[in-house]
Amino acid sequence: MTIQWFPGHMTSARKKAAETMALTDVVIEVCDARLPEASSNPMIRELRLHRQRPCLKLLNKSDLADPVVTQAWLDYYNSQPGVKAVAISSKKPGEAARVPGLCKGLAPHRNDGIKPLRMLIMGIPNVGKSTLMNALLKRRVAAVGDEPAVTKSQMCIDLGPTMSITDTPGLMWPKIKHDSDGFMLAASHAIGRNAVIDSEVATFLAGLLLRNYPALLAERYGIDVSEMDGVGVVEAVAKKRGCIVKGRRGGELDLEKAGMVLLTDYRSGKLGRISLESPASRAAMLAADETAPAAPDQPS
Repeated sequence: MTIQWFPGHMTSARKKAAETMALTDVVIEVCDARLPEASSNPMIRELRLHRQRPCLKLLNKSDLADPVVTQAWLDYYNSQPGVKAVAISSKKPGEAARVPGLCKGLAPHRNDGIKPLRMLIMGIPNVGKSTLMNALLKRRVAAVGDEPAVTKSQMCIDLGPTMSITDTPGLMWPKIKHDSDGFMLAASHAIGRNAVIDSEVATFLAGLLLRNYPALLAERYGIDVSEMDGVGVVEAVAKKRGCIVKGRRGGELDLEKAGMVLLTDYRSGKLGRISLESPASRAAMLAADETAPAAPDQPS
């Protein structure tokens, strides 16, 4: 399944972000701790490297991610020049409050009190940028919702006399190169439902959970997953939760509804602390893509 989800406002948002970055000291990139690389927009990296701006990479929603895998990602990112990575939950004010101090460490030239430290929050839709902004300001200034692309325009606010912070709209890139990235983004609700088929995303998620977290699946739904594949898991969830197509004879399973049950349980953390990718699995995926035969040209 190829996912292309690039709402029109994102073109202007990218242009505006590039202009603002020229006046920024530190880029705060917010990623989903459950899929840090899949949720990292390559255009953000290109922009900040072009401007030679340091990056505070926040692995947000870390309370929903596998802590062992999160630590592996922190080690991976903190080995990169100009990058400081930390895991946070922006819903916890105490963790969000650490952000300005971390940014100061990345821009020591702004510690003289002459010019304010200017920070820019960037990231894809629905990773928690607005929640972070509200936590930093200790009041609701940015719209928050469990839907991608809630924020539509930039907003700059002073954090006292010595620093300012700019929040930006969620920024996607025009085409998602790797199918698994598209599925992970859809499973984590960074891509709108109009771009995907829920049952396909749920089947992908179920297959991934079978490989890495089978015990969590078995415990949540009371099922024996030892002989199942992804489709089988969705069907088993449908049976357990009574997901039946209304008006159909024979009790036909409603796989779309069952898929949403599985996706909602993952997104809310009811399945447990789950990471969809690790540095090792990412490297394996990229290596497999390198050796895979190219798709044949489509007839015109």
